Amino acid sequence: MAASEEETAQQQIDEIEALSSIYGDDWCVVDEDEKIYCIKINDCLDQPKWTVCLQVILPPGYPTAEPPIYQLNAPWLRGQDYMELANSLEEIYVQNLGESILYLWVEKIREVLIEKAQSSDPEPDFKKTSEEVDEDDGDDFLLDYQPVLEDPIKMLNYVTPESHEVDEELPPIHHGHPITDRRSTFQAHLAPVVTPRQVKRVLEKLYENKKIASATHNIYAYRIYCEDKQTFLQDCEDDGETAAGGRLLHLMQILNVHNVLVVVSRWYGGILLGPDRFKHINNCARNILVEYNYVHSAEESSKQTGKSKKIRKDNKKRTEH
Repeated sequence: MAASEEETAQQQIDEIEALSSIYGDDWCVVDEDEKIYCIKINDCLDQPKWTVCLQVILPPGYPTAEPPIYQLNAPWLRGQDYMELANSLEEIYVQNLGESILYLWVEKIREVLIEKAQSSDPEPDFKKTSEEVDEDDGDDFLLDYQPVLEDPIKMLNYVTPESHEVDEELPPIHHGHPITDRRSTFQAHLAPVVTPRQVKRVLEKLYENKKIASATHNIYAYRIYCEDKQTFLQDCEDDGETAAGGRLLHLMQILNVHNVLVVVSRWYGGILLGPDRFKHINNCARNILVEYNYVHSAEESSKQTGKSKKIRKDNKKRTEH
């Protein structure tokens, strides 16, 4: 007999509570409403060489009917290494259909990292580009690495062929409410865009503002839906805040927004914020997307979900009678 929605939801709650208890500070809630979580996993050495962040999104049907949506994040994890690890996780899921599997996934990843640490594999070589270099835990709760280019405006040149260099109309630019924490201030800016050229124009216009131009980081992401190809043109920029652009783009993908550019400016106040800085970046972005009707607020989403559940229940009753 299939589990009810309530039973499935309770299984999720129980699993999340257990994992939070087991992994402590290595467990990170990215977005409670969207059921997005990160678990930092290392090779158990006193000074870990190998670390992976497992990010998971728990869909409503997990664990009884749907698998978790997951991403493996580490600067060194590419190609064959990624595929082998991903295949191992898929195999665990298939062998445990309908069961809670996150603990099994975490320990499988740890097993692989321990094997690497005990082998002759050279230690991964990468460095952080954020000014918060003293934070050991901040940059591990990140999405896939995004290339950091010197000039955040120049990076758009490669997607704008010479023949299309027409002077398109500058879209309206909106500014969100700033968030301040321990002397650091975050503020989001938003503009509707339908071409990469418009993205470039908006960025140029924002950089004409001396205050925005002087920000420690101007992180941005955009998504443009191409009707003819039925695909998305999207990109992002960290501007020195390692992988924050990728995280912002991922938020926009989850919220399923399109034809919009979001820029988040951060003015660093001299006090390290650790992982909280990523929370503020995403909160700023989410708030301005809600304010300009690109996405429902949490309250509206809850009402919509409630209405959907009521409709489903009413339909079920009619079917039963």
